[in-house]
Amino acid sequence: MGFVARHGLRDAEAAAAAAEVLARAAREGVSLVRLAFPDQHGVLRGKAVTLPALPGAMEDGVSLTSTLLLKDTAHRTTVPVFSAGGGIGMRDVQGAADFVLVPDPATYRPLPWAPGTAWMLCDAYWPDGREVDFATRGLCRRVLGDLATAGYELVTGLEVEFHLTRLLDPKLAPEDAGQPGSPPEVALLTQGYQYLTEARLDQMQSILEVLQREVTALGLNLRSVEVEYGPSQVEFTFAPGVGLAPADAMVLFRSAVKQVARRHGHHASFMCRPRLPNVMSSGWHLHQSLRDAAGRNAFASTDGAPLSPLGLHWLGGLLAEAQAAAAFTTPTLNGYRRYRPMSLAPDRAVWGIDNRGVMLRVLGQPGSAVTHIENRVGEPAANPYLYLASQVVAGMAGLAARRDPGPSADAPYETAAPPLPTTLEAALAALETSAVFREGLGGDFVDYFLRLKRAEIARFNAEVSEWEQREYFDLF
Repeated sequence: MGFVARHGLRDAEAAAAAAEVLARAAREGVSLVRLAFPDQHGVLRGKAVTLPALPGAMEDGVSLTSTLLLKDTAHRTTVPVFSAGGGIGMRDVQGAADFVLVPDPATYRPLPWAPGTAWMLCDAYWPDGREVDFATRGLCRRVLGDLATAGYELVTGLEVEFHLTRLLDPKLAPEDAGQPGSPPEVALLTQGYQYLTEARLDQMQSILEVLQREVTALGLNLRSVEVEYGPSQVEFTFAPGVGLAPADAMVLFRSAVKQVARRHGHHASFMCRPRLPNVMSSGWHLHQSLRDAAGRNAFASTDGAPLSPLGLHWLGGLLAEAQAAAAFTTPTLNGYRRYRPMSLAPDRAVWGIDNRGVMLRVLGQPGSAVTHIENRVGEPAANPYLYLASQVVAGMAGLAARRDPGPSADAPYETAAPPLPTTLEAALAALETSAVFREGLGGDFVDYFLRLKRAEIARFNAEVSEWEQREYFDLF
């Protein structure tokens, strides 16, 4: 028996889907299949196997080095894995031992920009068949399972901003290598300050057409392509999806856009606020609602209120845990440069009805089947699985406590309310003391996540910045 059968990792339906994947790959002339898993940062990692090796990979999985679970955003291992317990008190990672990726056949799809290549998302297991607790896709699935036990499904829609530039110099000279390497040199495609201007959209149309075509060919439910406010800034939005599917779509979308753009001489960045002149920050707005067992929108009110009582309690939970959740919605040091007053980005935990200055914007007429909450706090570099999981954990805590969100904020930058963290360090401090997230995600996961992100902060603090050099080198 293979690893999958030995540990009972697929039911009959999934086993049939796996068999169909093998037949389909052969039928479609696929020669290489990329087996990917989203790491703790939402970055796809994995191996590519040939078609003859695919049956073995489907039955036995593929082995990867467990240090991939311990990397920071510079791909540096953050703990001494050759120490006892792998430097983190886990024998599973000691000595850089292996873990196993098991492909999810439901995610199989050919890559339209890479002929003969297909792609599958994978789930992570230890060699004894235990699920890797820190693997974020599995963590999100478990949290969504808790929501399902309560009788609801999460419905989310993606609204993603990013910067699309022309690649001038990829910085591939030997001296540009490093951890991290030198960022590429790019040129703008538009001058900016252009929000929804058709002429500026036309300036970018040649590369946007390519991205639209490939994203649509992947089966992602693309709804709109727009030019955003800042220089070379664009926004793609997607139709709502249920459960884990929107998170899967987001990791594939980001990876696809970067790959396709690079193949066509462009550079796509989901960094929140790139260091470019006159730049505008990019956000990831997550539209969300709950669907009950009968398929009805559980946020739709029946009494003329903007949200149902359940929706208001969910809203209250998101507000109450906003500071701790920021570690997941805005997990980079750079993302906190976006939280500025009067900037179309939130700076405090408030809600409002169709107001773009609040953190949580309620949309839809009272009683409407499309009533939902738009969380405007996230950055496009967030791990999608942790972003979604954070909303469910906070929202369910709001339901359990019957949280009252208070009145709508009509002047969001003047309303007295808890401020959002201004640094990643402050967000991690709030997460560390959050009983809600320790219960909802597990204390071990929270401690693991804190350790990874604090290692990132320590590296940042050890660097001498350009600001320091400019400020002090000549003065003192």
